[in-house]
Amino acid sequence: MFNKPISHKAAQFTESVIREMTRLAIQYQAVNLSQGFPDFAAPDVLKKAAADAIFADVNQYAITWGAKKFRDALAYKTRKFLNIEIDTETEVTVSCGSTEGMIDVLLAVINPGDEVIVFEPFYENYGPDTIISGAIPRYVQLRRPDWTFDENELAAAFNNNTKAIILNTPNNPTGKVFSREELQVIANLCQKWDVLAITDEIYEHIIYDGEQHISMITLDGMRERTIVVNGMSKTYSVTGWRVGYIIAPPGITGAIRKMHDFLTVGAPAPLQEAGAVALRLPDSYYADLAAHYQGRRDRLMKMLSAAGLNPILPKGAYYIMCDIGSWGYPSDVEFTKFLVKDIGVAAVPGSSFFRNPAAGKDLIRFTFCKKEETFAAAEERFKKLSKGASVLSN
Repeated sequence: MFNKPISHKAAQFTESVIREMTRLAIQYQAVNLSQGFPDFAAPDVLKKAAADAIFADVNQYAITWGAKKFRDALAYKTRKFLNIEIDTETEVTVSCGSTEGMIDVLLAVINPGDEVIVFEPFYENYGPDTIISGAIPRYVQLRRPDWTFDENELAAAFNNNTKAIILNTPNNPTGKVFSREELQVIANLCQKWDVLAITDEIYEHIIYDGEQHISMITLDGMRERTIVVNGMSKTYSVTGWRVGYIIAPPGITGAIRKMHDFLTVGAPAPLQEAGAVALRLPDSYYADLAAHYQGRRDRLMKMLSAAGLNPILPKGAYYIMCDIGSWGYPSDVEFTKFLVKDIGVAAVPGSSFFRNPAAGKDLIRFTFCKKEETFAAAEERFKKLSKGASVLSN
C-alpha cells in the first residue's frame, strides 16, 4: 500500500461541484438545470462537416498548435467581430477546449508567488487553476444586483506582485456583461502595474437586451497585454467536442504552445475541420443564437419567479442566479440537495463560485441551455416547490 501523501495541490480543492450535480441529477432522475451543456442538437452543417472530415481520413494529429484551416477561419472571425488582425502563425494556439486553454495560459505566465486577481463569484475552475499554476489568488467582489465592482477595492488588489487578472465576460455564473467603462478601469490598472489581462470570452455571442460584448484586446494599449481564451463549446452547442483557442502576443504564445503540447499534444483533428466551417457561419447565425437564448432566458425567469426562487436577470451567458435567502435553509448546499432529491430539479450551489463558501450560501445557479421539453418537465416539478413554499421557508 502506498503511504506517502498525495500532492498538496490536489488536497486544496474538491472535484467539480457543477459536474457532481449532474451525477446527482442522473442518480435521482432529476431535470438537469445545473451543468451548462445544451440538450438540443448542434447545427447540422457542423455535424456534417465533422463526419465528412472523419470519412476523409482526417484522423491523425493536426499541427500541435492548431490546424491551419481552423486558424485561418479564426483570423477571419476575429477580423469580422473584433476588427483586429491576428497572425495565425505566432498568436494562436488551438487547445482541447477553453478549460485547457486557461490552464495552458496560467502555466505559461505564472511563477510561484505571482498574484492573480479573480472576480468573484467566479467560474469554479479559476480557483484550482491558480493553485495548480502556483499563483496566489486575490479576490474582488462583484456585488448584487448588477454585479458591479468597487473601483477602490479593485485598485487595492493590484501591486508589484500582480502578474495577471482573469476576466470572464459575459460572466458565468452571474450573467454580467462588463461595460466599456468597467473594462477601461481594468485596462488602466493593467497598464499602470504592467499586468496581463486573461479574458475568458466563451459566451461572447450570447447576449441580451441590447448589451454589447467588448473584448479587452480591442482597448487602447491592451493588444500587447491581453490573452483571449475562447472556444466552440457554447456558441456552437458542442461542449463535448473540446475545441478551444487562445489568442496571445507572440512572445507569450510560444510559452503557451509548449504547455499545450505537453498537456494534450493537440485538439481533435476532424473537429477542427468542422470548427473551420463554424467560424465562417454568417452573421445571421449569431443573431439567431442570441434571440433563441433570450427566449429561453425569459422562459426560465418566469418559471423561477413563479416558484418563489427570486431570480436575478442575466444580461449574457446562459445562467440565472437565484437568491434563496428567504427560504430559511442553513446553506445553498442543503437547498440544492433538497431540490434534486425531493423536487427533482438539479441546480448548482452558489458557494462553489466563492473563495469563502459563506459568501454564496444564499445563492443557487440554474442554466437555460435546454429544450422546451426540459423546461416543461422542470416547470411541472417546480409546482411541488411552490405549493410547499410557505412551509419550507419557515
